[in-house]
Amino acid sequence: MSDLYHEPWPPKEISLREITISAFTETGQPESSIIVPLQRAYTGRKPVISSRLADTPCTTFGIQGLLDQLNITLGTPHTLDTPSLSSLLEDCITNDYNFGMAYGLLRRIWYTHDWSTIRTEVCKWGKEDREKRQKALVNNQIINPDLPPRRVWDLYSNRVVPVWIMNINPDVESRQCPDPISHTWVDEKDRVDMWLPINRYEWPVPIPKDASLDLVRIEMLNLGLEYAWLDVLCLRQAGGLEEDVRMKEWRLDVPTIGTVYQWPAKVMTYLSGLGRPLTLKDGDLDSGRCWFRRTWTLQEVGETSVIVGNTPDGPLHTEHKDGKYETELLTRFHKHLQSMEDMLYRVLGALEEMQKRVSTNPVDKIAGLAFVMASKTIPAYYESQSLEEAWTALVNLMDCWLREELLFLGPEPGNAGTKWRPSWDQVMMRPLPTYDHDPGVFVDWDEGRDEDSCDVYCIERGLVQGLAVVEGPRDRLVIDTES
Repeated sequence: MSDLYHEPWPPKEISLREITISAFTETGQPESSIIVPLQRAYTGRKPVISSRLADTPCTTFGIQGLLDQLNITLGTPHTLDTPSLSSLLEDCITNDYNFGMAYGLLRRIWYTHDWSTIRTEVCKWGKEDREKRQKALVNNQIINPDLPPRRVWDLYSNRVVPVWIMNINPDVESRQCPDPISHTWVDEKDRVDMWLPINRYEWPVPIPKDASLDLVRIEMLNLGLEYAWLDVLCLRQAGGLEEDVRMKEWRLDVPTIGTVYQWPAKVMTYLSGLGRPLTLKDGDLDSGRCWFRRTWTLQEVGETSVIVGNTPDGPLHTEHKDGKYETELLTRFHKHLQSMEDMLYRVLGALEEMQKRVSTNPVDKIAGLAFVMASKTIPAYYESQSLEEAWTALVNLMDCWLREELLFLGPEPGNAGTKWRPSWDQVMMRPLPTYDHDPGVFVDWDEGRDEDSCDVYCIERGLVQGLAVVEGPRDRLVIDTES
């Protein structure tokens, strides 16, 4: 196993210089004009580089200049005499990387004690990651939903890099995980598609017109993040040059989005839109764009959720008396916040919540239930799949103890072929039962035969007594257990 799993990063003997990046240096906006305090500037001794340096092509430096800049940034005295180092730097120039990409790929290995094997080690990480993803998808089923995301946003280099470069420790309890950023997508008329060097211009990045990823980065750095997962940057978006690649990646990547929110990480949540200050006005909580009403956000609540985009005079800082706030709107808002702490549902609760939510693609509602319903195997994602096909695929792969809830979910048979459980249309359009039940029934699915079966105790003989009695209790059931 690589020594990089166990070494502290950076090593204790390394002294890093203090660095400051600000809204002014990154975007040209005066710090005083930035509403969110944590988006104004970052100052610290983390090896953060400016966007201007990140965008500089490696060819501008040459091999020696590239090495010098890496040494300055990471506080090291490496020379070109170091075995294998020269060839790694040459690769950065040959591949036409800018400094940000080179830095993002080299930073985690820069303090290795054995440069002679590092190229082989890094190649092994990439190969293992590719093999893991290839093996995860079998016959349109994802048999290993606990996959790390394909890409992460390296906030120090301001570049999207493959997740394997983090060299995530297989010891789940101590591994470093990227912190996910949750946000509501604003209306199409309020956002713009940006072609950015952060993701090497591979696809357009949709962000609110009044937001900036540079400011999001500053806020995340102030909150102590090194790696983050942000869907618009790390999940290939529509409109790129390789649409066929996007559709192939989405089969695996979209259903497993929930993994990153289940890890022991902090979830950074923008309730008013990516990078926007948190605000609250009439109609926000009822809008189809409200964070609390979007389909995908149902699974985007981790053990620790941090509301970001916070301002001193924002709705988070309003006072209440006995749970009542100045306005009904504020009271509703804070009730929604409290509900975020209890978003792990059983089947009935998850379906009830999904009835209230909206999505751009209707099939997303079904895909968004996979992790909430704790499925160990989940279906692949197909944008054009019919709703009933997607629902059947999910139900077939649910644990048998969860499927029993569907058996008792409604007062009528299913109306889309399968009778024992409701169709997707029935689940979304009909009122769900309000009672709680746990009959201990197990409903299995035989994949080879495509058959459902139910394993349950039944009463073969019983006698109900007391129905003719007008007064007193009338709920006695006598079971004959001898025959």
